[in-house]
Amino acid sequence: MSRNVKAISKVPNRKGLTLAQKDAITGILFILPRLLGFLVFVLGPLVAVFVFSLQSRNLLTGEVSFIGLENYRYMFQIDPVFKQMIRNTLVFSAGLVPLNLGLALTLAILLAPQFKGVTFFRTVFFMPVITSTAAWIIVWTFILQGQQGPLNQFLSFLGIQGPNWLREPASAMFSVIITRVIKTVGLNMVIFLAALQDLPREYVEAARVDGARSDQVVRYIILPFLAPSILLVSVITIISSLNIFDHILLLTGGGPANSTMVLAYYVYFNAFKTSEIGYASAIAVVLFLAALIFTMIQWALRKRMVYLEQ
Repeated sequence: MSRNVKAISKVPNRKGLTLAQKDAITGILFILPRLLGFLVFVLGPLVAVFVFSLQSRNLLTGEVSFIGLENYRYMFQIDPVFKQMIRNTLVFSAGLVPLNLGLALTLAILLAPQFKGVTFFRTVFFMPVITSTAAWIIVWTFILQGQQGPLNQFLSFLGIQGPNWLREPASAMFSVIITRVIKTVGLNMVIFLAALQDLPREYVEAARVDGARSDQVVRYIILPFLAPSILLVSVITIISSLNIFDHILLLTGGGPANSTMVLAYYVYFNAFKTSEIGYASAIAVVLFLAALIFTMIQWALRKRMVYLEQ
């Protein structure tokens, strides 16, 4: 029977193509739009950024000249604020990633069981994810304004003198991190909730019968089971934290005194504020390589993180 099928597939049709060739062409036509989109909108711009980073390219004057690695030399040796941008980026990521993952895990574990009103709570925590960033920032700018803001009014009622959250360097980064965590934690919560749906309930029930406490169930059963999802979410969250832009642009504008300006915002600043496209591209390359290195490190450590064997 298989010989007959192979023989039929080799029979040329009216256009001189075999059925196997026709199937191959059909498959290529199906993937061609996606392939063209990747080449035009992903690979093309990525290559262009690497090329621009080796040039002195001004957006206003239109002057373009090849300068090799001069942009990188200026970045690491001369630029007075680049090191601060790196520190700000690391501080933002170090604050956002643990808070986001920890809160998302906690919410997922609490909301995984079916109880009355669980759908309402899941919806409440997920709503910020689908809320417009501009609307979200407007609300939080009002909440975090000076002594007239609702948050400081509440703190004064408790006898606490709150800072001007968005106008003081010591509190501005903290404010950006917290508002971003609340905005995005719902998405990670949903990922963990979806993973918990596949958790064999008999494992948990057997552990409870044996006298395991709730914290022991979480530590020895739930967390190992969620290890693949934790790895995935951590990679996504770290990359997202390195590429943060809109939140900082709308909330603090990189201030005060550059205390919240991170690398992604610094790319925008150099490209569209000072019109130095070449230098902005060099910063973008460094940001891309940093995200790539973090991802590769996490992927290399996956065997230690994902240790639950199926």
